[in-house]
Amino acid sequence: MRKTFALATAVACCLLQSLNAQAADVSVAVGGSNEGNMVYRVGAGFAWDKSWWESSTGRLTGYWDAGYTYWQGGDDDDSEHSLSFAPVFVYEFSSGSVQPFIEAGIGAGLFSSTRVSGQDLGSALLFEDRLGFGLKFGGGHTIGVRALHYSNAGLKQPNDGIESYSLYYSMPL
Repeated sequence: MRKTFALATAVACCLLQSLNAQAADVSVAVGGSNEGNMVYRVGAGFAWDKSWWESSTGRLTGYWDAGYTYWQGGDDDDSEHSLSFAPVFVYEFSSGSVQPFIEAGIGAGLFSSTRVSGQDLGSALLFEDRLGFGLKFGGGHTIGVRALHYSNAGLKQPNDGIESYSLYYSMPL
């Protein structure tokens, strides 16, 4: 399992380097899991150059999100790691220099173990569902709240799943 995780990390790094960094953001998040453990996440977002349903109310757009999460357990043996990748849709409300938004996405996550914080995930490759909201400031800086749910969608048993809830900050590179 560790070799698979190392290979996935190398592939993710190569993909990130090959993407155009012009519209890239870096993000950091701190939060907790539904099992009461701390969660730390570092991510990179790559904005889409498209938007839909533009009106005086706002517009729909999105970004590709790649992230690394450290799931801190009660002791060092209980800590795990995950990589994730997801397309994320964002509805940005029209506003002045501070722009509220909501986001949602479904992607994939690869965990270093099938057990995280006492939850039996059934497999290391999982689906990632996300919901969030926040504020985007002039210059592209963003703060927000995000909920992420990971599970194998019932493709394998058991399927306990795990959630994380976090505050995050992102800034353009």
